Amino acid sequence: MPESFSDPLTAVPESEPQPDLERGESLSIDTARDSIDYHDYSPLLERTSTSATAQTVNTSSGLSRTETNKLPPLKQLGVLDRYLALWIFLSMVVGISTGYFFPGIGSELEKGGLAGVSIPIATGLLIMMYPIMCKVQFESLHRLLVVKTLWVQVAISLFINWIVAPMVMVGLAWLFLPDRPELREGLIMVGIARCIAMVMIWIELSEGDSDYGAILTAVNSLLQMVLFAPTAMFYINVVGNSPDHLQISYSVVAKSVAIFLGIPLLIAVITRVILRGHVISIKAYDTNFISFLEPFSLLGLLFTIFILFASQGREVITQLTSVLRVVAPMFAYFVILFFGTLWLCHRLGYTYKICSAQAFTAASNNFELAIAVVVSFYGISSTQALAATVGPLLEVPVLLSFVYIIQYYREKITWGTKGSSEIAYS
Repeated sequence: MPESFSDPLTAVPESEPQPDLERGESLSIDTARDSIDYHDYSPLLERTSTSATAQTVNTSSGLSRTETNKLPPLKQLGVLDRYLALWIFLSMVVGISTGYFFPGIGSELEKGGLAGVSIPIATGLLIMMYPIMCKVQFESLHRLLVVKTLWVQVAISLFINWIVAPMVMVGLAWLFLPDRPELREGLIMVGIARCIAMVMIWIELSEGDSDYGAILTAVNSLLQMVLFAPTAMFYINVVGNSPDHLQISYSVVAKSVAIFLGIPLLIAVITRVILRGHVISIKAYDTNFISFLEPFSLLGLLFTIFILFASQGREVITQLTSVLRVVAPMFAYFVILFFGTLWLCHRLGYTYKICSAQAFTAASNNFELAIAVVVSFYGISSTQALAATVGPLLEVPVLLSFVYIIQYYREKITWGTKGSSEIAYS
């Protein structure tokens, strides 16, 4: 029998009868959590719980939580994730140097192979996406989403992620880059690609609601298959219409999403169904297997960035000002989405855990998908691709700083009581 894990803080005692949903009996999200394969270990984090003594304390908000003598957020990250911004920067430097001293490499790298993307970069993009999709807990959706009131929280998140966030990015792109439509388009692509990867790290580091974050990750993964292409067309062709500029094609974008998100998604779902709890135990999948895959996602990202900058080494040096101009709207985007969402959820009376999960989900983006689509449509040496690659370089240090900020104010703010633990099926 495969091992299963439940949240030790919310597990329902064995003697307590479980509700019968078919007969309309009540169900709380805690009961739903207890019915899924849940674990409190993440291979992305270097936890120190084995050497710490846990104790339950009352916070200033009147809620209880478990505290351990663990490392600060930065130290909890593994070496690869802790220095991700450095690895990305080094990949850019090596790529630019290669492209500058070997100018002929750009034309070779741009030769089409898959959806208009060269074989090397297409391989990097697929390798980058597969480990990410293997972590998405699709199998838990049908149990957690029977909690009707949870849909209110999901609806709030989807409104922020698919309506507010793209509009904020479009507004900032026009405000900071009114004279550079190609840089705007790269930023817009980033703004409409909702996060399905790194967001879980930020939620766990901030001690937010990981279950809720997993739900949003799964939902956003599926919605991107449908919404990314029409949203991109609307904001680039309609809102940002320029008679002298390239019009984005629905078929090209949809095909890129289907290949670079759909293929890894399909293979990941098959992987989870076959391996998790069948070939290997649930614990072995969630720890050992995911830990084994994790470096490949980073290597795929670094390889893709290296190829991108190697193909336009001389252009990057001559357009260094363009790179710096992208930083300002991107930073403003992170700040507005994170603190705006945090303020809204706090005003609505949600718990700290829900507020944290909502804020980090709103401020994070799927840069991998944005880069794949931009390269597929505009080309590997395009300015749009250059703008999209600035995102992951900036996201890691900025969102890590938000982890410290939100944890600092956790005990200084009176949070609400609405949240997952009060949700009931009715």
